Amino acid sequence: MLAGKHVALYVSGGIAAYKAAYLVRELVRQGAEVRVVETAGAQAFVTPLTFQTLSKHTVYTDRFAQLAPDEVAHIELADWTEIALVAPATADLIAKMAQGLADDFASTALLATTAPKFVAPAMNVHMWENPATQRNVATLKADGVEIIEPATGFLAEGYSGKGRFPEPTAIVATVTAKLLAQATDLQLHGQSVLVTAGGTRERLDPVRYLTNDSSGKMGYALATAARDLGAQVTLISAPTMLTVPAGVAYVGVDSAEAMRTALLARYQTAQMVIMAAAVADFRPVTVADNKIKKTTADYTLTLTKNPDILAELGQQKHQQFLIGFAAETQHLLTYAQKKLASKRVDMIVANDVASAHAGFNHDTNEVTILQPNVEPQTLPLASKQVIAQQILQIALATRRNQQQK
Repeated sequence: MLAGKHVALYVSGGIAAYKAAYLVRELVRQGAEVRVVETAGAQAFVTPLTFQTLSKHTVYTDRFAQLAPDEVAHIELADWTEIALVAPATADLIAKMAQGLADDFASTALLATTAPKFVAPAMNVHMWENPATQRNVATLKADGVEIIEPATGFLAEGYSGKGRFPEPTAIVATVTAKLLAQATDLQLHGQSVLVTAGGTRERLDPVRYLTNDSSGKMGYALATAARDLGAQVTLISAPTMLTVPAGVAYVGVDSAEAMRTALLARYQTAQMVIMAAAVADFRPVTVADNKIKKTTADYTLTLTKNPDILAELGQQKHQQFLIGFAAETQHLLTYAQKKLASKRVDMIVANDVASAHAGFNHDTNEVTILQPNVEPQTLPLASKQVIAQQILQIALATRRNQQQK
């Protein structure tokens, strides 16, 4: 989404200025063309040569310096800009932007910029919480500026609080997600997509549970791919070690019952549902109130079936394009075909989780796509991000064919 975009990065003074160098690298890695503006305070922390080397462009520092005799530098930059990103943004620069002050190159160029603006504040927690700063932030929001909230954590002053500069990858992801939401020409623009991920947990007692090896990586990749196609994505996830993709609504659940409840509450308004979670088939009949103690006798655990969520969604299906997953260790296509026939789904993604480099916990996958009255289609080994994109393109092509009939 950022490929070829003109990004003006405004770096203001603060210890977080050094992280802006990593931000430039991430923007360039995403294909953006980056020009950097440094305030006087920022130059005290990071030299312009650093940003010039990373961006391959001269860094703007002096309001009165003219890089070309026939151009007004701050106006030329403002007109060139497609995305203005102020990161890190100090309380001082935020105040200037909110009040329309223009007393250096950064504030002057920002005042002349009509492109979308994103501001990532970074400052001490007390400065961030000061009523004056909050008034200025509120003013910027009212003016249509996107505020990327500062993170909470260990500050330069030696204590924790809200005011840390967000990670550069998170900033880029947030900007990308906002641009995607505004892109009306994407295939899933404005459509509601539900994605489940992770392995559910079924409690035995307060400290133990039954679960499986699912890492959630495939589901998170599908949520990201749907977001990148313009969808309004809700990720319903069992516990994982993964970071929620920016621009994706997150609903955390633990058990199969909790996942079922979260799905049914949102199912009727969804256009596409992707059931990538590894949902437990069984749960303990009883859950102990306290930790089960070890004794000399064997312990017998009685299990009962969990609801078949995919079959229930299939029975209620009307507008939804419903995709299920079949994770198997043997007879993959036989079991997957049975699931396709019995669940009333539009597509089954068959996944041999016993295969090397595929399935649970791997960064790569290889799957076979099954659809009613269509020959199975195998997607060869690739990253889960690539597999997710391929699954969605097949789903969209099938949905188009269904709608044309």
